[in-house]
Amino acid sequence: MKKVEAIIRHFKLEDVKNALTEQGIAGMTITEVRGFGRQKGHTEMYRGTEYQVDFVPKIKIEVVVLDAKLQTVLDTIMRAAQTGQVGDGKMFVTDLAEAVRIRTGESGENAI
Repeated sequence: MKKVEAIIRHFKLEDVKNALTEQGIAGMTITEVRGFGRQKGHTEMYRGTEYQVDFVPKIKIEVVVLDAKLQTVLDTIMRAAQTGQVGDGKMFVTDLAEAVRIRTGESGENAI
């Protein structure tokens, strides 16, 4: 099993969610996060005054998948979240040692 964490733009959330659902991905966790990478924040105007926003708001999607579906999930997220501009985000993949469904006690692949 793998855990995929994708940091994406806010307005791409629905596109990514719908694309993953079409691929048969049944569950995901969404978190509103803030951060910066190469874009290093941005400048905004408020009441005529310019100020620096260091941490840009983003969405983090977490999906747990079987190894066999990993590449499909990565390709799907990339295709749905990509705008071609700096700040599109990143994806991180980690090995998942165990998963347990609290309601039934099922573990491993059965818990996904």
